[in-house]
Amino acid sequence: MFDIAVIENPAAAEASLDPMRARLLAELAEPASATTLAARVGLPRQKVNYHLRALEQHGLIELVEERRKGNVTERVMRATAASYVISPAALAAVRPNPTPAPDRLSARWLLAIAARLVQDVGTLITGADRAKKRVATFALDGTVRFASASDRAAFAEELAAAVTALVGKYHDENAPGGREHRVVLALHPTVNPTTGTESEES
Repeated sequence: MFDIAVIENPAAAEASLDPMRARLLAELAEPASATTLAARVGLPRQKVNYHLRALEQHGLIELVEERRKGNVTERVMRATAASYVISPAALAAVRPNPTPAPDRLSARWLLAIAARLVQDVGTLITGADRAKKRVATFALDGTVRFASASDRAAFAEELAAAVTALVGKYHDENAPGGREHRVVLALHPTVNPTTGTESEES
């Protein structure tokens, strides 16, 4: 089981978003049979089997073992990942495109960049899983509390200058065997987990 998996197929995304199937995916963090799941979610076993077949068809769950009970073979299933992310590739016709109108101060442009990040890294992970390799990535995540809006603006300006200098130092357009990497930096207010709005303390 992976810690996280990326859903790129529209039909798989649709299957995962069904409330009952999402519940079954959560229940299948640990292996279980349709009979066990039926008791947990309050559905007939046949109905649970119907949902499990749909999830298995899209690679969201997998067979762990088969147990013989009298004249019945019980299939024990498990989710293929502990959590899932739906790639914008699943909505190919309407996925965000940050290329045409770059605006460093636009929250919607930031969201478009984040969507591209999910799609690109998801594609890399999917390919690496097939090749049984790791993806060379690096990420930082932290918080900073600004005393004022002017401090925030100054921080953003210094950050942009520092990154621009680093890119200029290490970027080699003509390096034999060189490989391009995308650099993404974001700065946004923290979110209050209770209200889902901007945290007033940040």
